[in-house]
Amino acid sequence: MSSQVLYDSPGPRTRRYTLIGSLVFGALALAGLYAFVYRPLAANNQFSADLWGPLADPSNENFPLVWDRIRTGFANTLAAATLAIAASLIVGTALGVLRFRLAAVVAAPRPRTASARWWAVRTAVWVLNVVTRVFVEFFRGLPVVLTIFFTARILPEYGVDLPTRYFLVIGLALYNSVIIGEILRSGMANLPRGQREAAEAIGLSGTQTVLSILLPQAFRIMLPALISQVVVVLKDTSLGFIISYEEALQVASQIIQVLHNPIQVYAVIAAIYIALNYALSRLATYAQRRIARGRKSPPGAVVPDVLVPSRLGGAGEGPL
Repeated sequence: MSSQVLYDSPGPRTRRYTLIGSLVFGALALAGLYAFVYRPLAANNQFSADLWGPLADPSNENFPLVWDRIRTGFANTLAAATLAIAASLIVGTALGVLRFRLAAVVAAPRPRTASARWWAVRTAVWVLNVVTRVFVEFFRGLPVVLTIFFTARILPEYGVDLPTRYFLVIGLALYNSVIIGEILRSGMANLPRGQREAAEAIGLSGTQTVLSILLPQAFRIMLPALISQVVVVLKDTSLGFIISYEEALQVASQIIQVLHNPIQVYAVIAAIYIALNYALSRLATYAQRRIARGRKSPPGAVVPDVLVPSRLGGAGEGPL
């Protein structure tokens, strides 16, 4: 069966028109960059050695100092991002599993003879389900910058005295954990119902079914969305400026106050961010391919006897 299901493969004429259109569009884009970006910057002397020297010329006296500060900023950024990603994945996974199990219990049919204990458990589950849903909707609807700000302002009022980095990590984890939890919950909810029915048939409990069967599949299916959220966490560490955390952009602002070259500094910082996010995306893509390749049976794999039809009876016969 052809892979071109929704459209026909382009012919020679269409490919030629596409190539010509791409070349024309590329030429127009380059002309626009030259006219509206390069020329105004050149007219304002933004390509001078005085402005780029501290960033690109090792012989410049400010070069080692500037790059030492940039390394410090990105070291703080990566430290906060690593902690926030780990906390978000752990809390988000627990929250997703809890929300999925609560929804399953709430949706379960009422038995014909419901005891007082059954009603008490059902009420407690319903209340917990409402509480977790309010928690998710509250932090999902709140801008992450406000989450970080109020975390750093409210927690010290209750005697929680932590380094600034951990206030940033808590704020990011509160926001991103609910997003990750909903990603995993929706992934488990959209798996075929036969997965759960097969688990029940072999005697697995609801929790065992979720942890052993549904959750691993949800991780594989929703991995692209999880990767996107991890990249968001890395970029959101730049909001640490609101609580005076010395991450990369905060350090860049300090450098600009001394050297007065914002375009050059921010261009370098942006390039490093792009490289980090690209590397993270490629690493996640590699992991996804390894997981997908690991699910395939290796050549020459032995099929278990229980899966051979002749061991289950001939055609038209039921299993023994």
